Amino acid sequence: MPYFPRNRKNIKEVDLEQFSCIELYAAAAGVGAIRLNRPAVLNALNLQTMIELVAAFELYDASDDVRCIVIHGNKKAFAAGADITEMQGATAVTMLERDQFARWERIKQTKKPIIAAVSGFALGGGCELTMLCDMIVASDTAQFGQPEINIGVMPGAGGTQRLTRAVGKALAMEMVLTGRMISAKQALAAGLVNRVVPVEFYLEEAIALAEEIAQKAPVAVKLAKESVLKSFSTSLESGLEFERKNFYMLFATEDQKEGMTAFVEKRKADWKGR
Repeated sequence: MPYFPRNRKNIKEVDLEQFSCIELYAAAAGVGAIRLNRPAVLNALNLQTMIELVAAFELYDASDDVRCIVIHGNKKAFAAGADITEMQGATAVTMLERDQFARWERIKQTKKPIIAAVSGFALGGGCELTMLCDMIVASDTAQFGQPEINIGVMPGAGGTQRLTRAVGKALAMEMVLTGRMISAKQALAAGLVNRVVPVEFYLEEAIALAEEIAQKAPVAVKLAKESVLKSFSTSLESGLEFERKNFYMLFATEDQKEGMTAFVEKRKADWKGR
């Protein structure tokens, strides 16, 4: 059943009641889920899908009902790449004018944690979308790859950058230059995914992880995520300074007072998210 939390602000590009490429639902307490829903094309990421994804992430980010987000496809495919039919006749100028990757940047701005639950193919844009997420839970059938080289192009939504940071230069070069896929087991060994579970339980495992995070202090979770991500774009010295400022900032929250008081009183904290 469609799930539309309260506080629907700043959603302008799509009518939330008319999603055609994705589905939203409440997966657990505090967990908002997004299901990619184009099974006939292995959830290929066309322009409409990306527009809807931006709307969904912005909706969840603005909602008090949601503290962690899970995105998934189906057992056969998370997403098998971009929709090539939309790009086949494009020119450099039309691609520049389309500025399709601006939507990816908007997804990256999501403050709440995002977990990708991946089964089957996560290729091209699908692989890049998983790497926009903060954690990846993979089924034992998952396959990750950047096969763009096979159609005469290269990754354009972070595949050469985030993949290299995740798995290292050698493996990233091999995957990008040959288009070869890696298995879930290889992805785990390389540090691309958090864990690998049997295909029957991959979504359940991802939701359980999201529910665990959703039970933590919301402001602390947001600032902790922000601090971890900062480590990828700055020096150690600047990152440590950023971390300290976020740490100090949390002492202005009600949740910090509640959390430390609950610890001393040996009871469960009642987080308010402020």
